[in-house]
Formats: sequence, C-alpha cells, structure tokens
Amino acid sequence: MASTIKAVLFDLDGTLLDTAPDMANAANRVLADYDHPPLSDEQIRANTSYGARGLLTAGFGTIPSHLDIHQLRLQFLDYYEQNICVNTSLYHGISPMLTALDNMQLPWGIMTNKPGFLTELLLPFFPELMRARAIVCGDTLSVAKPHPAPLLHACEMMGIQHQHCAYIGDIEKDMIAARAASMPGYVAGWGYIGADHTPQAWQATGILSHPGDLLSIL
Repeated sequence: MASTIKAVLFDLDGTLLDTAPDMANAANRVLADYDHPPLSDEQIRANTSYGARGLLTAGFGTIPSHLDIHQLRLQFLDYYEQNICVNTSLYHGISPMLTALDNMQLPWGIMTNKPGFLTELLLPFFPELMRARAIVCGDTLSVAKPHPAPLLHACEMMGIQHQHCAYIGDIEKDMIAARAASMPGYVAGWGYIGADHTPQAWQATGILSHPGDLLSIL
C-alpha cells in the first residue's frame, strides 16, 4: 500500500480540526431560541461531523412539524459564522504529520462537506492548513460526499490519479465516498466517533488511532 499512495486527502471537521466546541455552541444557541436544552457531550461528539442537520436533529430529537429544518440550518450558520474559531483547534499530532508529508513531498489536500464560505473563514486561523494543494468544499460541485465526484475533483487539482490517493475521514460517509472513488479510505479514529458507531464495519482500508499512524503506512 505504501508504494501506491502518492497523495492524501483529509476531511476537515473531526479529522484535521476539532470544531465541536464552536459548532455545538451554534447549535445550542438555536436550541435555546426554541426553549430546548443544550446538547450533551455524547450528542456533540457523535454528530458534529454531520454538520448543522446532524446536531440540530440530535438536539430536537425530531424536528417539530412547525419548524423548517432549512430555516433552522440558516440560523445555525449565522451563529456559527459569528464565532467560527473561538475554541476550535488542530488535533494533537496533525501539525507534525502535515509537516512530515511536506518533507516527503507528498501532496495533500482537504475535501470537506463544510460550505465554502465557512471553510474560507476558518482555514486562515490555521496556517498549516493553508498549505493544502487542493481545497474542495461541500458546495464546490453540485454534489457532495458520499458522491465520489468531489474526491475525484480534488485529485485532479493535485494532479494525482485517484487510485493513488488515500482519503482520511471520521464517519462512514467518508469511507463510502472513498470506495465509490476507488481510493483507499482510512478512518480517523481520533475524530467524532460516537459510542454507537462501528467503524470496524465501514469497510475501510484501515483505522488510524493517531495522526502519526498515517506516516507508518506511507
């Protein structure tokens, strides 16, 4: 496998960045607007990688019939944009891992379902991430993960054949997208994997327990 991987793509939330504190804050503000209690720590961990819809659905249980999930999502995005990087941080080990990839002259990029305008606001807080050779967001194309097109597009941007690019993400949808793109997929075991998630059943190429584990397979 090491000899065939010539580039790496990463998911963002729950893989490179721990965005849960700021995303949860935005979701909790929406929930408070409708007199709902805040999310529990387990709900936050299990649903942050599913974005606004995942967090709000967890918080409401079932979205009340008189509320519009699209409007709730817009409220979430407004709150999140206002405080997009208060407590967000790189996961431990990400910075040295990216430096090692650069030293190996191995291209790497970011493929996230996060909207482009939020990604563009957030990444400059982390100079390491601005070195990405490709940045593809949830609305860069007309389709998003688990459709393989965004992953294939990112590979084209890096000038790498897709079968020689690994994808690292923390939810099953990431592994589905990687398989659909005929790319090796690795689970970021340090990410937002909830107690009821079963990454062993996601048909991933492997599960990484720490960012540095990626280097051991390259």
